[in-house]
Amino acid sequence: MDQLRIVRPVGDEMLGHWRHVHNTIIPTHPLSLADVRERAARHHLDVAYLGDEPVGNTTVRPPDENPDAAVVIARVLPEHRGRGHGSALYEHALTTARALGVTQVETVVLESNASGLAFALARGFEEFDRYVLDGDEIAYVELRRAVP
Repeated sequence: MDQLRIVRPVGDEMLGHWRHVHNTIIPTHPLSLADVRERAARHHLDVAYLGDEPVGNTTVRPPDENPDAAVVIARVLPEHRGRGHGSALYEHALTTARALGVTQVETVVLESNASGLAFALARGFEEFDRYVLDGDEIAYVELRRAVP
């Protein structure tokens, strides 16, 4: 059995793998490859692989409006959930956030992603806001917790 390998994407092929995971889990806001390239310049993006197959990704957004908090997002493709990959991705992203010196982490989950919300709540996140992007109907749920 292949081990989960989490790496920073280098080149368009790997950025495309990150994009595939994002667009599968967040179909209401698909990103182009150009969008992902731009995000990679501002955020810490990583892709998780089993062998050569992408199974998940992470995003860590450095502090912005709240200087004490980084945004940490871990995504796992539905067919790979329930095997510990989400926990491994979350811990990997937390390590990146801790290196930024923050005292809080926030996450954002699409309201329709029941397993993603359950995952965040089980790790001590608490909801603090909801918003709907222009043209969308499904809300994003923002959650926060102290850095463990």
